[in-house]
Amino acid sequence: MYLLENVMRPYAWGSTTAIAGLLGRRASGRPEAELWIGAHPDSPSEAQTSDGGSARLDGLIAQDPEHYLGSASLQEFGPRLPFLTKILAAAQPLSLQVHPSLEQAREGFARENAAGVAADSTERNYRDDNHKPEMLFALTTFQALCGFKPATVSSQVFAHIISFLELAGLDVPKVLRSVLEDLSADDEETALRSAFTRLINGGDEVSAATEHVTAALRSGAPLGGFETELTTALMLDGFYPGDPGVLISLLLNVVSLEPGEAIYLPAGNVHAYISGLGVEVMAASDNVLRGGLTPKHIDVPELLKTIQFASLGVPMIEATETILGQELYKPPFKEFQLQRIELKPGAEPMPLAQTGPAVVIVTAGSVVLDSPKSDLPLSRGDSAFIPASEEPVNVHLAAGASGTSIAFAVTTALGA
Repeated sequence: MYLLENVMRPYAWGSTTAIAGLLGRRASGRPEAELWIGAHPDSPSEAQTSDGGSARLDGLIAQDPEHYLGSASLQEFGPRLPFLTKILAAAQPLSLQVHPSLEQAREGFARENAAGVAADSTERNYRDDNHKPEMLFALTTFQALCGFKPATVSSQVFAHIISFLELAGLDVPKVLRSVLEDLSADDEETALRSAFTRLINGGDEVSAATEHVTAALRSGAPLGGFETELTTALMLDGFYPGDPGVLISLLLNVVSLEPGEAIYLPAGNVHAYISGLGVEVMAASDNVLRGGLTPKHIDVPELLKTIQFASLGVPMIEATETILGQELYKPPFKEFQLQRIELKPGAEPMPLAQTGPAVVIVTAGSVVLDSPKSDLPLSRGDSAFIPASEEPVNVHLAAGASGTSIAFAVTTALGA
């Protein structure tokens, strides 16, 4: 087992205090958005080795993939750690985005390589050849946009906006009436695709309409039962004035997760994290296609090929408990599952749910990872990589630990 040093991504939307507060570290004073725990080549963790040195985790795994990953993971996913774990802290909204399917990622990555697009180019859509299904476990109240609402519900929101503009004697931008007409199509996929496409391609017309609507809302226009949707749109406009993502947000579910709740995001699901602290787990990829609420590169044709235009509800994940008492969150992806481990004083050791490689991070208290080959003590803020060859592992309270200890473990979902 290996103690890890992880890379902090200082994106501008990150909180300056949340991750440091969770892990018991001194805040840097700069935005701390994502702590990457894993072997993605863009920001791999450093593993402490037995000789007192360190090695990049991706390089360590490459030395003996079967030892570190196990034969099942190696056969299914190849010689790489198939998942990436993050502690994510959003102090302001992230970009409106979608992730490609595995087939789209492979094709897009090969296409951009063949075209000579530099690996670090800001114009790149595909950073690697992998898909990026993901899940988010909320550690605090966590706000997000996630997936399309039914077109009939969105049409009610736009009809209300048109109504309050008319009642106030204000002009109604033509694009709002067009979106309402789009949403009235009999076929829901057509309705959602038409409305989204009109807004994302609307340019100055949509920007002006957004400014018109948000100005009316700030002047006291009635929310009419759509308080959540309209106050969210106002908040987004405060960060990205006139951005098409502001009106696009009215097509999407506004989700508020309480601590301990989780959602998963398959390929094609349009989403944007808004605020909060959570454990994020995904397939080991950095492929993001953006659609708004960002100054970064947006490729609308590629985005439209990737989105799934359907209202499927909010994809919540309920915890399951095994006969061993393990608390597991298992989205419908082979690459990963999440285990939450809570040990109170006097608790019996908890078996680690491990199928192949695993990573563990401690967010409260102190624990010891105990395998037939070695022990590794971890305190709040520590994390570890456990090779497949170390199974089975038990997690127990460290000697002298007081209070409740909490850890999160990620492994593959092969055979689950």
